[in-house]
Amino acid sequence: MMWNFNKFSENTALQSDDGTQLTYRELEEETGRLATAIGERCLVFSMCSNTIGSVIGYTAFIQHRIVPVLLNAHLDPELLSGLLKTYCPAYLWMPDFMTEKYSDWQKIYTSKGYTLLKTDYEKVYPLYEELGLLLTTSGSTGSPKFVRQSYKNIEANTRQIAEYLELNQEERPITTLPMNYTYGLSIINSHLLVGARILLTDKTMMERGFWSFMKEQKATSFGGVPYTYEMLDKLRFFRMDLPDLKTMTQAGGKLIPELHKKFAEYAAEKGKNFVVMYGQCEATARMGYLPAKKAVEKCGSMGIAIPGGIFHLIDVNGETITEPHVTGELVYEGENVTLGYAECGEDLIKGDERKGILQTGDMAQFDEDGYYYIVGRRKRFLKIYGNRVNLDEVDRMIKGKFENLECASTGVDDHMYLFVTDEACADQVKEFVVAKTGLNQAAFQVIVIDSIPKNDSGKTLYRELEKYYK
Repeated sequence: MMWNFNKFSENTALQSDDGTQLTYRELEEETGRLATAIGERCLVFSMCSNTIGSVIGYTAFIQHRIVPVLLNAHLDPELLSGLLKTYCPAYLWMPDFMTEKYSDWQKIYTSKGYTLLKTDYEKVYPLYEELGLLLTTSGSTGSPKFVRQSYKNIEANTRQIAEYLELNQEERPITTLPMNYTYGLSIINSHLLVGARILLTDKTMMERGFWSFMKEQKATSFGGVPYTYEMLDKLRFFRMDLPDLKTMTQAGGKLIPELHKKFAEYAAEKGKNFVVMYGQCEATARMGYLPAKKAVEKCGSMGIAIPGGIFHLIDVNGETITEPHVTGELVYEGENVTLGYAECGEDLIKGDERKGILQTGDMAQFDEDGYYYIVGRRKRFLKIYGNRVNLDEVDRMIKGKFENLECASTGVDDHMYLFVTDEACADQVKEFVVAKTGLNQAAFQVIVIDSIPKNDSGKTLYRELEKYYK
């Protein structure tokens, strides 16, 4: 079993923003009843929300070796239909309101606003014995490509995270990210391990109800992607009175150095912890973290490898880089490196294809003290008149210069497209990037759009911008 719920039986495990609570003993009982209703190891599509019913489903499946595919409950029905036909799950676990669309399928069990449906697919794909979980890497796009995570992956990463964040049963994390997103799920996994009380809400930080729930329940921590922290900066977060908040974590992409510095200094001044982390779904969740005490000193760094993990850099020839401040591709080794990908039902029988080693696709450097700094993605580069330009660095420069401006850069060789949401800044942005890169202005074009497309975890969907120039 992944978690020992009986160890914390009378602790409150889940606290919903509608007032519903569940102790660890009650959670254990609920998971047992749901697993019994299924009665076999099989594939289940779990339509996720930050609610008690959703968490009951996830924990029941993991504890009883039933393999869930975690998807957003608000996934477009057509995209969901395509995934169902591709993988032919035996069951669906979904919010009650969704079941009317699947009236042909038998209702087997209901609990806490969720219903278990038995599908009628005749095809059954065999499952690798150590396959524990399938997660998407693409948010809400409905891609059939999933990351295959093993039980060992999940357990190892859960313990690693609990160790470096020094989690205990006094914690009260509040959900700020979807639980079908690897980062959001890791928060649930690690806090269930230590017997903490998880505060569940689907409200966003832009809603007053979120902050009311957070203050009423004395939340001690939250996690966020770069976009979360950009929004917090706009919400005048630094003026809020949050005496119970102890820890803020950040992952899901590199925070611009100016914001990193701002939150790190705020945390230091207020006696709180600001922990920048680094991870990918392909490594279950986390690979690196910057200890809170180093947040100001090592501003811009994503830190060091998590307990039990190893980082190194390789050059274009695959040779290990040993000198500091030299850029190479970041490679990670650890028990949390996942099995590989699945792109169709036939892939669910595949074993461990990565053997504990992950080439991350991120370009990085380390300093004299062994702290790592992400400088861009291997594929997020353009050649502009023979000059290699890092698009992630362009995005960071623009955000650093133009406060509160949403932007994204992309394009093809010799043509960079700078997307912004404020027409008044368009000419200034172009002049700024031309000056910073020292390249001919003919290579740059600014396009003004209403909003920068993002997935449900806040990451920019660069591919959706291609329609404007291809």
